[in-house]
Amino acid sequence: MASENLLGTLERQLDTTEAAASNSSNPEQLPVDVNKPIPYTFDLGNLLCNDANPLPPNPTEDHLYSAARDCAQALINQLLTTCPITNTSDGVTVTLPPPTTPLPREKPVPEEKKPTKWEKFAAMKGIKNKKRGEGKMVYDEEKGEWVPKWGYKGKNKDGDDDWIVEIDEKKEKEVEQKGHEMRGEGRRERVEKVKRNERRKRANERKNRKGGGGG
Repeated sequence: MASENLLGTLERQLDTTEAAASNSSNPEQLPVDVNKPIPYTFDLGNLLCNDANPLPPNPTEDHLYSAARDCAQALINQLLTTCPITNTSDGVTVTLPPPTTPLPREKPVPEEKKPTKWEKFAAMKGIKNKKRGEGKMVYDEEKGEWVPKWGYKGKNKDGDDDWIVEIDEKKEKEVEQKGHEMRGEGRRERVEKVKRNERRKRANERKNRKGGGGG
């Protein structure tokens, strides 16, 4: 339900209609009560007054003015007698009921978007979309706070600054054969993993370009 400052606009429209009618051959003041053989129907949410009373054949301007004036007067009467009226600092407002008459759309209904290749793949694999930032933080029990999983001060860097490093004998031999020390091995593994991912990414891009060119 919306409040609209409508009384002033409707009254101005009614004054204009009455002024036009007063310039015709019947200048006397017209009644506020409007009675028609076929009662009006209203859709106050759309400020609509439906007049089913037929006009005479070949109606004149006076007939049209009279019909318009009666509809406007009846609509104002209905608003003032059935809708809540509030006096605010902006003026007198009327709270309209919900509209009952469906109106046509200005633009056609948007076409349903076709799923992208990723969306099809995700649906097939049961992958759900995550909100931005979701899953990037993890709770560190030792620090008692949330920290990033990766990156600067990330959880994956735990142990890099430890002054004592737990050593796996088998892994230590492998590291020594490469000419490295166990301290800093975690960082080297992360760097190597990033490089592997980059190589796979470039390989996939080359494969996709070849596949696209062949099609």
